[in-house]
Amino acid sequence: MSLNCGIVGLPNIGKSTLFNALSGVGAVAANYPFCTIDPNRGIVPVPDERLKRLVAVSPSERVVPTTIEFVDIAGLVAGASRGEGLGNAFLGHIRQVDALVHVVRCFDASGISHVAGSVDPGRDIEIVNTELLLKDLETAERFAEKWGKVAKGGDAAAAAKAEFGQRLVKHLSEGRPARLLRDLSQKEQRYIGGLFLLTSRPVLYVANVGEVDLPQGNHWAEEVQCIAASEQAECLILSAEFEAQLSELEDEEKDLFLVSEGLQEDGLQRLIQAAYKLLNLITFFTHGPNETRAWTIKSGIRAPQAAGQIHSDFERGFIRAETVQVEDLIRVGSEAAARASGIMRSEGKDYIVQDGDVILFRFNV
Repeated sequence: MSLNCGIVGLPNIGKSTLFNALSGVGAVAANYPFCTIDPNRGIVPVPDERLKRLVAVSPSERVVPTTIEFVDIAGLVAGASRGEGLGNAFLGHIRQVDALVHVVRCFDASGISHVAGSVDPGRDIEIVNTELLLKDLETAERFAEKWGKVAKGGDAAAAAKAEFGQRLVKHLSEGRPARLLRDLSQKEQRYIGGLFLLTSRPVLYVANVGEVDLPQGNHWAEEVQCIAASEQAECLILSAEFEAQLSELEDEEKDLFLVSEGLQEDGLQRLIQAAYKLLNLITFFTHGPNETRAWTIKSGIRAPQAAGQIHSDFERGFIRAETVQVEDLIRVGSEAAARASGIMRSEGKDYIVQDGDVILFRFNV
């Protein structure tokens, strides 16, 4: 599956600088609002040491990491839900992503203006979240009104939709995002899925601090962490400017630079790990002399559905999955050794794929 993360926030908070550092695409980063108009897109290989170690002991002609797409979406301003600034375009682009990386300015720099005149993470987050909520509230009210009219004719299904719509309107009116609406039935989950609500997207807050505040952050970053915790969202502290410098270095220099700031991993690795946790994603591998490849799937997926990520025929004609954990395969050195030692298992259609599984799918169409 393709993972798609939209980078959002107010103008001039470091979104495009972070995007450039993460993706290497070279999006324009400038000190004025609405520098980003059309969303910039960058597809980035997901760093995974297990993949490198696997091909080191059992080589393949081709190595294919899984990928993540970052989308740098235009900066939002108050009134976006009514079309202010680039509001309509901004909100439309958000509907197309799996998760939001909400960048919040947590640094002070006289040379970089702030659209609101000062650094205030709580206010900035509220501006963005309010606009998303207002747009969703408009969508929910239309839904409730539409099905309420149909229900007057005695349609029980329409009445159930109208009742859910009113519940959703009340929830959003209280300032709570759609992702926090609990105890949904399967039908209600389908209803809300069909509405493509902006606040249903999971959120990873990024507290963008100055380099001097790495790695712990500062009092502004602490405020972002508290807000994220209250919303049951993830939060990551990094410096977009530091990541920009890091992206220009060779690997050996990069490692030394990270150590100098008390960091073990760069922002891309930490951001991807946080995004995987946020979206409940895992990685499995396929491995052979021709190709070794990493695949991203939702946690809890069974073997036939995982096989379907490779090709629909694999799922349709699934017979079994010959499975071994990547660390065990690295330890013994080859598939033949894994079979000989008995650590390679034959799993059926009910097997739930685990993170780090190396799988050979057997199928017949």
